[in-house]
Amino acid sequence: MNSLFKALNDKTRREILELLKKGDLTAGEIANQFKISKPSISHHLDLLKQAGLVQSVKEGQFIYYSLNTTVMDEIIKWFVDFKTRE
Repeated sequence: MNSLFKALNDKTRREILELLKKGDLTAGEIANQFKISKPSISHHLDLLKQAGLVQSVKEGQFIYYSLNTTVMDEIIKWFVDFKTRE
């Protein structure tokens, strides 16, 4: 769970997740939305993948990224369980 919170702690990674809410995107499409280098975006995407927040699928020469909503459901459940343990 530490990698999950580390991933969510960065504004750029949260913005990437917001972009992916609208649909799957390639790394290039994501990078075009930011004023940082493509290697930096790749690093952010890698951390999001390690945390299980995004998934990737290679199609031809492109890698498409999408949200992994299962992890989001687990986070919500954890918070609800945590709150009800009063």
